[in-house]
Amino acid sequence: MAEVRAGPAPYIYVCTRMRVRKAKLLPREEYVRMLNMGLSEITRSIEETQYKKEIDELAPSFHGIDLIELALSWNLAKEYQSIQKITPGSLKDLTRAYLRKWDIQNVLTILRGKLHGEKPGKIREVLIPAGELDKQILDKLIEEQTPERIIEGLKGKGVYPLLSRSFEAGVKEDFLPRVENALYKQFYADLISMAQSGIKGGRQFMDYITLDIDITNIRNMFRFRADPSAGEMSDAVVPGGTISPQLIQRIMAIKDRNEFIDALIPSVKVRDLRELLETLREEKSVREIEIDLIKVQLSEMESMSKMNPFSIHPILAYLEMKKYEIFNLRALARGKESNLPPERIRGYLVM
Repeated sequence: MAEVRAGPAPYIYVCTRMRVRKAKLLPREEYVRMLNMGLSEITRSIEETQYKKEIDELAPSFHGIDLIELALSWNLAKEYQSIQKITPGSLKDLTRAYLRKWDIQNVLTILRGKLHGEKPGKIREVLIPAGELDKQILDKLIEEQTPERIIEGLKGKGVYPLLSRSFEAGVKEDFLPRVENALYKQFYADLISMAQSGIKGGRQFMDYITLDIDITNIRNMFRFRADPSAGEMSDAVVPGGTISPQLIQRIMAIKDRNEFIDALIPSVKVRDLRELLETLREEKSVREIEIDLIKVQLSEMESMSKMNPFSIHPILAYLEMKKYEIFNLRALARGKESNLPPERIRGYLVM
């Protein structure tokens, strides 16, 4: 498909296309139905949707969980690449910047896979070539024999300088969480710089970045509170949200859960997020809290897209919703493969 040029009409076109695509996402009822299916039934059900092409293409070579994993990854990557092609002007630049998040996830997945001795095919199943690193680059990285060679293969790419400095003495498993934090901090700093550069649509983009950073920081706060051995929260705090790193450090020192939430709520600007925090006075698992936070984020992004229907917001809202459709289908397939009961699997679904 030819790229769409910038201008009012193309902006209206691409945002309208996002709403059409969003309408095709699987409804909640479909996930509930799949909870009572076996893995083969889920595969057939998925094949009846927009994933048919990938399922049919891969079925001669793969089956079971491997078929589903790879088909979902292919579909998501193709969808993201397709959207970049039809997105005009500055919306394209903003979308591409947002999608570079996948570069971090893909590189870390490959590095961890190599350190754990995973086969290239298993690593490839879960990669999403949606950012600067396309399928050809990722395939070359997967075939490298050592983590150090993988990093050298990234020369000239956005993630290389930080990775190179971080692993000058060699790649070790215990270094990866620290490097992951640094990569995401750099990613968000780059997005903020772009949003504030005067680019058209930058203000709306900044609204999304602020929300994403707040959700990320709040999620990490609950993670670190649940696991005191996880390290220093300060290493994971992403600057740029409505809750300053200094305030986060002070709040994290509060041991009592109610006092912690009382101190956190006034700094949160999103009403639904404040209301969610009120419900977290009761003990919930970190997983339950993460799912609740994702739901609030998606709901707020949907509200943003309605307030700014011809902006970056409808694009980002669809990209996130599509990502969590893949997330849900993977959780269903993996849960069935592991013979987990339906209620246990349901706890991992965003719906």
